[in-house]
Amino acid sequence: MTEPQIRADVLIQGGLVVDGTGAEPFRGDLAIAGDRIIHAGGRFAGSAAEIIDATGCIVTPGFVDIHTHYDGQAIWSDTLSPSSSHGVTTAILGNCGVGFAPCRTTDHEALIRLMEGVEDIPGVVMAEGLPWDWETFPQYLDALAARPRDIDVACFLPHSPLRVWVMGARAIAREAATENDLEQMRSLAREALDAGAIGFATSRLNIHRTKSGDMIPTFGADLKELVAITSAMTDARTGVFQAVLDAPFATWQTEMANLIEVARKSRRPATFTLGLMNSGPRTWEDALKMTDSARAEGLEIWPQVLPRPIGMISGWALSTHPFCLCPSYQPLANLPLEDQFARLREPAMRARLLAESPQEGHPLAMLTRNWKWMFPFGDPPDYEPAPETSIAALAAARGMRPEEVAYDVLMEREGSGMILNTLGNFHEGRLDALLDLVRREDTVIGLGDGGAHYAAICDASYPTFMLTYWVRDRIGQRLSLAEAVNMLAARPASVIGLADRGVLREGMKADVNVIAMDRLQLHAPVVRHDLPGGGRRLDQKATGYVATLVSGRIIRRNDQPTGERPGRVVRSSQAKSSAPAHVQG
Repeated sequence: MTEPQIRADVLIQGGLVVDGTGAEPFRGDLAIAGDRIIHAGGRFAGSAAEIIDATGCIVTPGFVDIHTHYDGQAIWSDTLSPSSSHGVTTAILGNCGVGFAPCRTTDHEALIRLMEGVEDIPGVVMAEGLPWDWETFPQYLDALAARPRDIDVACFLPHSPLRVWVMGARAIAREAATENDLEQMRSLAREALDAGAIGFATSRLNIHRTKSGDMIPTFGADLKELVAITSAMTDARTGVFQAVLDAPFATWQTEMANLIEVARKSRRPATFTLGLMNSGPRTWEDALKMTDSARAEGLEIWPQVLPRPIGMISGWALSTHPFCLCPSYQPLANLPLEDQFARLREPAMRARLLAESPQEGHPLAMLTRNWKWMFPFGDPPDYEPAPETSIAALAAARGMRPEEVAYDVLMEREGSGMILNTLGNFHEGRLDALLDLVRREDTVIGLGDGGAHYAAICDASYPTFMLTYWVRDRIGQRLSLAEAVNMLAARPASVIGLADRGVLREGMKADVNVIAMDRLQLHAPVVRHDLPGGGRRLDQKATGYVATLVSGRIIRRNDQPTGERPGRVVRSSQAKSSAPAHVQG
């Protein structure tokens, strides 16, 4: 008697399987039934309703981006672009302690101003895009769950909204929390974790300011407050602590000591933003030494690293550029772009702007004359530009002032020229130190910031950059394919506590990418006006993604969306219970 044939919904056939574990890739098939992988190995002997020919392609787990700010976009849009066009199948929201829940009706404006300043999301976008049909954090998770989208999301409980909910105006004035405040915050944190929060996030960074330039509610929150809130994670036995520390404005020693003490008291994993200075002493090594000591003590500390320069993109149509704080530019700032460009072409306007000095303004806007570390940004985009191509070097070579060179670059392509402002991660004008950092076993890739800084950065494209630049194209030391895929999938999933994804193995969630490495390409960012209220954003596309699957359903095929919307809210309890027994951690 013939045994019944195994039937799959999707069979990905004949590709080079890079399973996410860091093991050597192998030729084989991947079969999916429902939302699970049922075969990952050699030839699949069964049949399938749909076959994807992966000949000449790599087959990887879906990528996990643990540092995004899609808290608003996940409400007003059913696509988490650009992340989902770069192979990301799970995005973590609520980072840096900012978000939209918990929030009373009377505090909507305060949180909008906060997100405008910290994450560069225009107020009109939030005002028109958010229905605010929630108040508590559990209600916000339910609101996320009620909306279809292309990829999965999970969410940290953000510190600033929590503090404002409990303390009101005292939080905004950054007063110290009372014992009663601390107990309320701890209780609400436990409520959020029970509802499915993936952890708790905060920011201590000096340049994280409100739209008006005020410090955010969590700046300077004391250790006692952080320990009280994270004790809820100890009780719940779940959750990760995420923090943006105030280095280099404060010392790594001081900031890391606080982070480590929180991890020590809570006995929960912690991850923090780690950036490299472009020049001078290798101060980040102080943070790494403290990380090593903490891990030797049994604590789980994960420095979080962006795998390319940290910075901003400048342009007339974007949030910042070298002339954005000049008095003569202010009347132009809100003009339609065509009218603005017409004025900028006038010789008299050019002369005035070149003669003026910037006024005081938002800290990020005041970092836009960083001439030695600013570079013309074209297509294809170059994220490791040569030192001789900087605005400062070009000015010296041409006998011009840097302001003149910058102005001319911005006027290229009918006023759509862009400048890459590398504020960090570009030590001595190279990415070599960054390579050493990402190769450490205790670092995790992140900081894509998708859903934030809409008109200043577009780092959510870093997965494609990892595969093209670090694996395939870089002259000099590179990453292996197995290393890069592990960094993009299994490691971030493990750090954030998602045990059911990040690896191509039988029983795991069927989040998968099929990628044509020979034609994978990252394109230059472009400005789009597709946010609520006509808000602008930078979007960066890629070509070479043959298919991206979420829960076994194809959300993108040949770099185009299919209209499938299988994305769900991943709650912490679900992430644990849905993992097959042999991969429970």
